[in-house]
Amino acid sequence: MRRNHVIAAAGICLALIVYATLARLAGRPALMGHAEAYWVVVIERFSAYGLLGFLLSFLLPGRLKLACALVVAVAIGLEVLQAVTPDRDPRLIDVLQKAAGGTVGVLLAQTILAFLPRPPSQG
Repeated sequence: MRRNHVIAAAGICLALIVYATLARLAGRPALMGHAEAYWVVVIERFSAYGLLGFLLSFLLPGRLKLACALVVAVAIGLEVLQAVTPDRDPRLIDVLQKAAGGTVGVLLAQTILAFLPRPPSQG
């Protein structure tokens, strides 16, 4: 996959996460309706940030700490911004779920990258 495609995918993923995190509850996307079970919400958060971490890892190959730091910073930053959204409330457990998903995504991608053949260096 071309780098531009990965950049676009990461940007779209981040935009959707920002929208879902900061939108009013009535406008928030939901997989199973607005009365969905808590475990569905946890899976949504974990998966969304997992995908973001996965994509960031492909943009930052070999930079495990930076990719993890970025995805955790996004989770913390967006959760803090929920404090200014009228019907949303920031919670530590949400940050932990999001950071865990992002970190798992980073680790999964870094593991895949470690087994991919590297292009020959030109020197």
